[in-house]
Amino acid sequence: MQGSAVVPKVVPCPALLLALPALVGMLLATAPSPASAQPAFPTRALRMIVPFTPGGFTDLMARTVGEHLSRSLGQPVLIDNRPGANGIIGAEALSKAAPDGYTTGMVIAGHAASQSLYAKLPYHSVKSFEPVSLVGVAPLLLVAGNGLAAKDLKEMLALARAKPGTVSFGSSGVGAAAHLTMELLAQQQGLKMTHVPYKGTTPALADLMGGHIQLMFDTMSAMLPQVRAGKIRALGLSSATRWPTAPEIPTIAEAGVPGFVSGSWAGVLAPGGTPGPLVERLSGEIAKIVRLPDVRTRLAELGVEPSGNTPAEFRAFMEAEVARWAAVIDQAKIRLD
Repeated sequence: MQGSAVVPKVVPCPALLLALPALVGMLLATAPSPASAQPAFPTRALRMIVPFTPGGFTDLMARTVGEHLSRSLGQPVLIDNRPGANGIIGAEALSKAAPDGYTTGMVIAGHAASQSLYAKLPYHSVKSFEPVSLVGVAPLLLVAGNGLAAKDLKEMLALARAKPGTVSFGSSGVGAAAHLTMELLAQQQGLKMTHVPYKGTTPALADLMGGHIQLMFDTMSAMLPQVRAGKIRALGLSSATRWPTAPEIPTIAEAGVPGFVSGSWAGVLAPGGTPGPLVERLSGEIAKIVRLPDVRTRLAELGVEPSGNTPAEFRAFMEAEVARWAAVIDQAKIRLD
């Protein structure tokens, strides 16, 4: 018919038909599978930022976790100490790090308190990060200098009520867990005491033993050796139960303040935006690490109860901590620039 197109007949090549199954097999073999499409992790050293100087509680917790994390992941975990500004410098560096799973940070209770302590922070204590895992909780020991005219907690509370403002307490710094725990105790008991902040536990403890201040809260690892040496006296522990290695020390609840539980903690964060699978991987590794017998022994020596929870659980914990300390800070009218 005029104007109609003639469609040529295509005859398949027999050789091509014979080779087609092999070609398809080759294509399937070389195509990336879902598993192989995921990049391996980790393939290089990791970094854990510590917002405080070497040798302190946060640093020791980071090195304990980092050592075992290096073994389980097969890559070095480098501790990067970034002290300054009450932990803010290190936390800011963490918030700005690449969200690729290779950078994490170890933070403590003061990280949550900073959200209310400071009018402006270069990050949000929870929203700017991906919570990985709570590593452990550290109850605080309330201790008194030997010159305090009170032999136990009940007598100390009575003395502080009878003479408002005359009982002084030290802390490792404004906004530290040790400071805010004493403020919490004072608020619950209607006490007015004088706070004397120091740049760390060591100078505060020296002044306590020297009789310049009368009370302070701090970790078991820092206080217990001096208690057992007779240089200071233990009044109570801020945990729900007595500590296994110091069963002679009553809890604060047992000693006269029912229901009182407080303390510090340590946990691992990643920069905001770190992929969920990487966060879950790190969280799972930490959960296994804190169950290791040698790690549990080491944490007990530091006065820490092991935790190791999920990212979702740690996020909920941190949000509760931010709200809890905000209430204490607001009532005490504590502010830092």
